[in-house]
Amino acid sequence: MATQAINIEIFGADIVCASCVNAPSSKDTYEWLQAAIDRKFPNHQVTFTYIDIEKPIENEKHQTIANRIADDEFFYPLVMINEEVIGEGYIQLKPVYAALEKYGYMSET
Repeated sequence: MATQAINIEIFGADIVCASCVNAPSSKDTYEWLQAAIDRKFPNHQVTFTYIDIEKPIENEKHQTIANRIADDEFFYPLVMINEEVIGEGYIQLKPVYAALEKYGYMSET
């Protein structure tokens, strides 16, 4: 089954979200997700992008999401797959894997 290329965006900041006590940092979440997804779906096209919400953002869509996080509409880290919110705050693998499987990705492990 052919699968489409997936774009996973992780929005976050260097400071851990105040509502996400004991959760990993946004950057740690980004690196952890990348490793876990590459391990589970090694032969698929997945692009990972980390967007620091505290730095200048040129992409208008990314800036809109960063503004929504700043307005407390979302917690960070915020994980989006192809512009769909998959998780926020304390990220878990099961919903991320389920979203990828929805796009036709099949586990290699």
